[in-house]
Amino acid sequence: MSKIDLTQYQTLIFDCDGVILNSNKIKTQAFYDVAKDYGHKPAQILKDYHIQNGGISRYKKFEYLLTNILQKPIETQELNKLLSNFSKEIKKELLICEVAKNIKELRDKTRNTKWLIVSGGDQDELREVFEQRGLGGYFDGGIFGSPDDKDTILKREKNKENITGKSLFIGDSMYDYQVSIALDMDFIFLTAWTDFYKWEDYFKGKYIQSFKSLPELISL
Repeated sequence: MSKIDLTQYQTLIFDCDGVILNSNKIKTQAFYDVAKDYGHKPAQILKDYHIQNGGISRYKKFEYLLTNILQKPIETQELNKLLSNFSKEIKKELLICEVAKNIKELRDKTRNTKWLIVSGGDQDELREVFEQRGLGGYFDGGIFGSPDDKDTILKREKNKENITGKSLFIGDSMYDYQVSIALDMDFIFLTAWTDFYKWEDYFKGKYIQSFKSLPELISL
């Protein structure tokens, strides 16, 4: 394992699911449960699509369910019902799921660095969950999520100079890697809670560092 000096960064950007919260499996099951009213097959296809497209917002995934899997036009009322049911499915679990250990120690180690959350999760939901779990105060740069996608959020926050200087994105999906590299950010991949099961094959030959979880970064 190579050492990395986190204090060299002016900005640290964290994904939420699979990085701060052990919540990937919660959301994977919720996609299936919400879609199962359409039948097992559409629900399973959506679940598989979700796993293959980690980090993409639920808005895009339920649009995919309607237009690609069910091959029907998007009706706002139906889409909103799916989104509402999904939020209800996961909300309680997000308030009790495992949180990455030693976040305070990592924050203390990088006290001169701005922290942001940039997630595919719903922004209002994220902010409420982080506040209730006592995590919101660590992220002085803000907590951001869907309906905007990560690429849009990162570009916007860079343009606003909320993301400045040398930046590091800590994520657990292929999409996290792609958006960070496209915006000339360094990237660390966390393996312990990811549901990107072919990550070793995907990253082979690419210059990235991987660690099991956030606590490993504290000892570096």
